[in-house]
Amino acid sequence: MSFATAITRSPIAFDPQAGADAAAPFANESPELREVLAGTAGCSPFLRGLMALEQEWLQEALANAPDAVLPQLFDGLRTLSPAQLKSGLREAKRRVALYTGLADLAGVWSLEQVTGALTDFADLSVDLAMKGVLSREMERGKFPGQTAEDLPLAGGMVALAMGKMGAGELNYSSDIDLIMLFDDSRYPDGDYLEARAGFIKATRKMTALLSEITGEGYVWRTDLRLRPDPSVTPVCLSMEAAERYYESVGRTWERAAHIKARPCAGDIAAGEAYLERLRPFVWRRHLDFAAIQDAHDMRLKIKEHKGLHETGELEGRNLKLGPGGIREIEFFTQTRQIIAGGRDPALRSRGTVPALAQLAEAGWIPQDLAEDFTDNYRYFREIEHRVQMVADARTHSLPTSTEGFDRIARMCGQGDTAAFRADLRARLTSVRETAEGFFAPDVTGNKTAPEIDEPEVVERWRHYPALRSARAQEIFERLKPDLLARLYAAPKPEEALSAFDGFLSGLPAGVQLFSMFEANPNLRALIVDIASTAPALASYLSRNSRVLDAVIGGTFFEPWPGRVALCIELDEVLSESDDYERQLDAARRWMKEWHFRVGVHHMRGIVDSSEAGRQFADIAEAVLTAFLPVVVDEFAQKHGRPPGRGGVAVGMGSLGAGWINARSDLDLIMIYDPGDAEGSDGPRPLPVATYYARLTKAILTAVTAPTSEGRLYEVDMRLRPSGKQGPVATSLSAFDKYQRNEAWTWEHLALTRARPVAGNPELMDDIEAVRLDVIGQTRDAARMLEDVRDMRRRLAEAKGQQGPLDVKRGPGGLQDIELVAQTGAVLAKSRAHRVAPQILAAARSGWLTRAEADVLTRTYRLARSVQSVGRLLVDGPLDPETLGQGARDVLARETGQTDLGALVARLAESRAEAAAIVDTVLERVPAETGSPA
Repeated sequence: MSFATAITRSPIAFDPQAGADAAAPFANESPELREVLAGTAGCSPFLRGLMALEQEWLQEALANAPDAVLPQLFDGLRTLSPAQLKSGLREAKRRVALYTGLADLAGVWSLEQVTGALTDFADLSVDLAMKGVLSREMERGKFPGQTAEDLPLAGGMVALAMGKMGAGELNYSSDIDLIMLFDDSRYPDGDYLEARAGFIKATRKMTALLSEITGEGYVWRTDLRLRPDPSVTPVCLSMEAAERYYESVGRTWERAAHIKARPCAGDIAAGEAYLERLRPFVWRRHLDFAAIQDAHDMRLKIKEHKGLHETGELEGRNLKLGPGGIREIEFFTQTRQIIAGGRDPALRSRGTVPALAQLAEAGWIPQDLAEDFTDNYRYFREIEHRVQMVADARTHSLPTSTEGFDRIARMCGQGDTAAFRADLRARLTSVRETAEGFFAPDVTGNKTAPEIDEPEVVERWRHYPALRSARAQEIFERLKPDLLARLYAAPKPEEALSAFDGFLSGLPAGVQLFSMFEANPNLRALIVDIASTAPALASYLSRNSRVLDAVIGGTFFEPWPGRVALCIELDEVLSESDDYERQLDAARRWMKEWHFRVGVHHMRGIVDSSEAGRQFADIAEAVLTAFLPVVVDEFAQKHGRPPGRGGVAVGMGSLGAGWINARSDLDLIMIYDPGDAEGSDGPRPLPVATYYARLTKAILTAVTAPTSEGRLYEVDMRLRPSGKQGPVATSLSAFDKYQRNEAWTWEHLALTRARPVAGNPELMDDIEAVRLDVIGQTRDAARMLEDVRDMRRRLAEAKGQQGPLDVKRGPGGLQDIELVAQTGAVLAKSRAHRVAPQILAAARSGWLTRAEADVLTRTYRLARSVQSVGRLLVDGPLDPETLGQGARDVLARETGQTDLGALVARLAESRAEAAAIVDTVLERVPAETGSPA
C-alpha cells in the first residue's frame, strides 16, 4: 500500500509556502502525496530540514513498498563494521525519524506502529553499538575466556530496556532508559573483576557512541540512572549484585519500573532468566494496595519538584508530568498492575494500552474507564509527538503562544484551534479527577452518627502493633470516621466495636490492610459485618488478613467450583515454585483464602451448614490430593521413590464422611502397599516399613507445622490400627489382617466412615474393597450391641453435656446419633459414609423404623447446624449468656427458629426424642444382619 492511497487525513499546512518549497522536489509524485509532504513540511521545520537533507533517499524510498523501507534500512545497518557504526547509526536515525514522521502525520500508521518502529530501531542500535564496542575489546583480550565466537551473546552482557523503550512506546525525542548488566556466572572468581572492569568500560563507550552529538547529530540520549543506587554503583552491574539489591532494599517505584523491563540487546536469554529470578520482587503474591500510597507520594514529589500544580492554563503545561497528563494514566495503570499482577499473570503487560484492556477484562477497572483512558492516552501521546516533531525538541510542554497552538492543532488535523484547546482541557480534567479519586479516595464517614460511651476503646487503638508506624496511623485516621460510622450502625454497636477492637489488636501490621480498606469500601463493610456477627472469624482474620485478597480477586462470590477444580488450581499454585518451603507457604495461603470464603458465605447465608461442611471438606481433600505428591517428591530426593504402589491417605471421622466444620482436625490413617519391594532405592535407601513411617511423619510435619503462613490443619491419627501404639503407617496386608482378626467393635464402627482421599487410585480402590469386605462379614449382633452400649457409657462418663448449646455430647447429641448410625451401617452391611444414608440403610434393614430414622436424621441435622455455626462464629463453647446478637441472628436463621430461646427449646425437645430412640434401639437385637446395603 502506498502512502497516497493510505492517507486518512493530511495536516493543514501551517506555513504553506515553506511546505510547497519543501515538497517541490517531489513534483513527480502523486498530487495526494505532494499534499502530505507540503503539509508536513509546512508544520514541522525539523521534518522540512530532514526532507531536504534526505531528498534522494526519500524519493527512492517512496517509490518502493513502504512496508519494506525500514526493514531494508535495518538490514543495511547490520552489515556495517564497528568503525562505520558512529556515522551509519546517525544517518539511520535521521531516516527513521523522517519516514516515521511522514507515516504518522499522513495517518498511515497508528500510534502503536509509530512507537513500535522507533523502539525497534532503538533495540537494534543498542545491540549494534554494544557488540561493536565489545568486538574491539574482545580482540584485545579484555574479557577472560571470551572470543569472537562469544560476540553474538555479548559475552553475557545484556541491556534491559526500561520505561517507554521497554514497553515499545518510544516517541521522537525520547531518551532511552537502560540498565546494563552482565552474567557473572560466566566468569570464575579469578576473572570476575577483570570482566567487570571490561563491561563498565564497554558500557561507557557504547553510551558515548549513541549519545555523542556530532555534525551528523546523535542516535539516542542514553540514561542509565534507573539502575540500583546509581549514585554509588558502576554503570554496568553483575546480575548477582542487582538481585541482591532488589531483594534487600528495592522500593515500590523500582518494582513499578520493572513492569516494563525487557532485554533488548546482548544476551537476551540471560536477561530473561534474570527477570524471571526478579519476578518475586516485582510481583507479590498478595494484593499490594500499599502501592497506591507509594505511587501517590511519588506523584506529589514529582509535582512539587517540577512545580506542576493545577493552574487551569494550557500554555506551557507539561503534557507528560502535569495534572491529568500521560504519567497520571501510566501511574494509574502500573499501580493497578502492581496491586493485582502477583496473583494474576495476565495483568503483567508492559504496554499501557494492553494493560488497561487486561485490567478491565479481569474486573479491576470498569470497561468504560479503560476505554476513556486508552483514548486519552493515545490522544496525549499524539500531541506529545507533534510538540517534539516541530523542532526535534526534548520537551513535553504545550506551546506558550497562539501561533504554537495553531501549529499543533493543524498537525493534529484540527482546523479550529479553540475547539482543539477545549477538547484537550476537558480530557486533562477528566484524567486528573479520576486519578485523584484513585490515589486519594474520600473515605469520610457519617459525621452525624451517634456516639458510644466507650472512648477508651478508640483511644487505645493507636497503641496496637498495626498502628505503630506513622504511615499506618495516617491511613487509618482517614479510615476511622467511616469505620466508626459503620460500627455504630450495627444492630449492637457496643458488641461490634468490641469485636472490631479484638480484630484490630490482633493485627501484626496495618499499612497493607488499611490501604486495601481505603481503596475498597466493600471490604470495610465486610469487616464490620464480620466484627458484629462472628468474633471468631474476626479473630481468624486478624491472624490471616491476607485472605482478604481473595474477596477482591473477582471470583469470591461465584458458585463453588468443586473438589476437582480446587485440586487443579492448587496444583498450579504449587507448580509455580520448585522451592519446598515456598510451596509449604503457598499451600497455606491458598487453603486459608478458600477457608475464609466458605466462612463468609456461611455467615451471610449464601450457603447453609450442610453445604459449608461439604465445601470445607473439599478444601481439605484438595490440599491432601495436591500436596502429598509435593511432600513425596521432596522426601524422594534423599530416600528414593515410594516402593511398590506407594501410599494412600485415608480420611476417617468427619473427613471420611465428607463434612467438616470451620475448626475441624483431620482424622487420617496412612496405608501403603510395597508389593515385592524390601526397601527404597534412593541415595539413602530405607527398609519399607521405615520408609513409609518417615514419609508419613514428613507429611504430618508438612501439614501441621507452623510456617510464616501458619499451619494447614491439625491431624489426628489415633484411629489407625492399634491406636497410639501402632505404627503411623500400615501396609495394606497388615491393615486387612488387623481389621479381620484383631480390630475392636469401635474400630469397625470407625471403618464405616473411612474413605481414601489421596494417593494411588488403584490402591485406593483396594483399600475400599477391604473396608467393604470387613463391614460385610458375618458378626454376632448381640455382642456387638453390648460393646456399643459400653462405648456409649464410656463417652458419657468422659465428659457430659456443657450447656444447652453443646450439641456434641450427652444423650441425643451428635456422638449419640453417630454411634447409632455407624452401628446401623455395620448391621446393614452398608457402604455409606455419611450419617443420614447410614441411618436410612439401618431403616431399610429393619433395625430402625422409618419414624425413628426420621427423628434421628432431623435431630442430627439441627444439631450439626448449631455446631457448624458455633465453630465458625465464636471461639470456645456456645454460651447463650455471652452470645452476641449477630451470632444469635445467624443461629436462628440457620436453624429456622425465631430466636435463641426457641432454638434452645427445640434442641432440648429433639434431643430427648433422639435419646429415647437410642436407648431403645441399642437394646434391639436384629434377627439377622441382613444383606449389604
